[in-house]
Amino acid sequence: MLEEQKDKLQDAVGGNEKSGTTGTDTTQEKSTENIPEKEHSLDTQGTEKEDIQETPGEAAAKQEAPVESEVKGGKETSEDSAEKELQEEIDESNAEDAEDEDNHQRHHIPMLDYHEMSMENLVGELQRLVRNEKVQAIRRHVEGIKTEFDLKFQEFLEEKKEDFISKGGNEIDFKYNSVTKRQFNEVYADYREKRNQYYKNLEQNLKSNLHNRLEIIEELKSLVNVEEDINTTYKNFKDLQERWRNAGPVPRSSYNDVWRTYHHHIEIFYDFLHLNRELRDLDFKHNLEEKLKLIERAEKLAEEPDLNKAFRELQTLHKIWKEDIGPVDQEHREKIWEQFSNATKAMHQRRQEHYKELEKSYEKNLEKKEEIIARISDIANNVANNHRAIQQQIKEVEALREAFFKAGKVPQKVNEATWSKFKTAVRTFNRNKNAYYKNLKKEQQENLDKKRALLELAVKLKDSEDWEQTTPEMKRIQNEWKQIGHVPRKYSDSIWKEFKTACNHYFDRLHARKNKDHKKEAENYEHKSACLDRLKEFKLSGDREKDIESIKGFITEWKSYGRVPFNKKAITNKFNKILDAIFRKLDISQQEAELLKYGNKIQQLAKTEDEDALYKERTFIRRKISDAKDEIRQLENNLQFFSGATDSNPLVQEVVQNIERHKEALATWKTKLKKLNILQNDLLRAAESEEEETDDSEE
Repeated sequence: MLEEQKDKLQDAVGGNEKSGTTGTDTTQEKSTENIPEKEHSLDTQGTEKEDIQETPGEAAAKQEAPVESEVKGGKETSEDSAEKELQEEIDESNAEDAEDEDNHQRHHIPMLDYHEMSMENLVGELQRLVRNEKVQAIRRHVEGIKTEFDLKFQEFLEEKKEDFISKGGNEIDFKYNSVTKRQFNEVYADYREKRNQYYKNLEQNLKSNLHNRLEIIEELKSLVNVEEDINTTYKNFKDLQERWRNAGPVPRSSYNDVWRTYHHHIEIFYDFLHLNRELRDLDFKHNLEEKLKLIERAEKLAEEPDLNKAFRELQTLHKIWKEDIGPVDQEHREKIWEQFSNATKAMHQRRQEHYKELEKSYEKNLEKKEEIIARISDIANNVANNHRAIQQQIKEVEALREAFFKAGKVPQKVNEATWSKFKTAVRTFNRNKNAYYKNLKKEQQENLDKKRALLELAVKLKDSEDWEQTTPEMKRIQNEWKQIGHVPRKYSDSIWKEFKTACNHYFDRLHARKNKDHKKEAENYEHKSACLDRLKEFKLSGDREKDIESIKGFITEWKSYGRVPFNKKAITNKFNKILDAIFRKLDISQQEAELLKYGNKIQQLAKTEDEDALYKERTFIRRKISDAKDEIRQLENNLQFFSGATDSNPLVQEVVQNIERHKEALATWKTKLKKLNILQNDLLRAAESEEEETDDSEE
């Protein structure tokens, strides 16, 4: 309640300023970039009636107050209207300055371009004003800062809300704590407290001063027709004038009425002085000289390059004209007022031309801002589909936002629409950007599920001993992991570390085993090299059966050593070549040699009694048989293409030779399979016999 009363009092004694008191104020009036807020001011006269009760003297003053100048011919021309508007503007500004001797300081406080300032800078400027300037002199500045801050913070808050919703939040749950907003509220609350205290103190002073001035008017009225010496009356008149000058400020809403009433009775008194023309003419002459000086100063203002400074000076001249200098004789009254008005009109014309130039610059600013809005809209409608590109677009939009705020003011008539289009373009971009990240979040969650499945499999396989099956599977898992995209950042490092640990564990074990195997392979190579050397030195004895048994011994020894290092595998070819040479000396065919070598392998399989090894060997041989049959079938089909060729044809001979070679191989593989089956049957009979013996023993 107290806050509302103070706001009403501010309007009563502060009113709504008209632009023109300073160049900056004028610019603000003509075109402000701010979205206009609803004025919370109350009716000036209504507030005055509520806060400062109208006295009978004040009511009479309003009734008696004469019109400053009459409109010629009974009709108001556009020129007269412009002059009247300017005069009212000057009167209003002077009335505001008259409330407090420090009010004029507002003309000297720069009105910055708050529109292009960031929220943080706005808080800093508000803090500087509240700390360093008179509270009554910064009202317009604070209003401009608050309007801009509220707009920027609302835009900022909408962005945060959309971001919150895009991440799955409910709008009703949205809350945001802003340090900048809190700082602004604290400084603004400090300003309001100082302002309210100022107007609370001012209220009583203004009421008292108004009462004193109305009493002076009443005393002035009583000087007319008083029966006393005219010199005494004139002296009393001068005393009243001095008291008037020192009576102090009055409420702005009463300023002009009280002034007009006072000067109305001043003129009446001067008319009364016709009884003593000498005193009256002396005053008229002095007043005329002073007003001519004011006219001369007003006319010289046309040469002042600083329009703002010139207009402030003109306001001062009007104040002196009205308050400090009395009337002149009837003969010069209209003439000098016209001269003074002409100087005022010249100033008005300069200001109008200045406004036109401002409007032109505002139109250019509008073109810039519309171009910026179009560029933001283009980006908003073409949001990229990857994180890096969107981050670049965010930087571009931010730079365009900064350019928008720095582009300057636009015409007031399109200001709100321009701001609305700008907000819509930025909001559209933010929504489309957030939609991308919302979908990206869903995709990253799916990627996380896939990687968790791979991690689970890697952990399961990391201690496996089945190296042949597990190693390619682990490599497949690693390749699949690389193909999966990003996961949510908060899981990225942890899940990668777990996966890497599982893989490293397995491959460290594999490498350790290989190192051990490599050592064994090197030993095998040494043994096989020695075996090869002895084979090279082997001499046939002439006893075929004995020599074949010796060769079998070499074969058995060779296979007992196992694998050799990969880069030493050529030793096996050397061994086989020597064997083949010996078999040829013994007149053993290639098929017999193969079966001879295989018979040795059969013996090894029999010793191991490894059913899995037998199964793999049988599968391998059957595949070889199938391949040989396929080859023979294909070659025989190919022979049909040579149906007209003779047997002596080289191509036909080559195909026939291939068929024979594959048939021999097929026969060899079949023999090997037969031997393998015999071995397996023998093993089965042996196992059955062992079981029977066990059963007999138990019985």
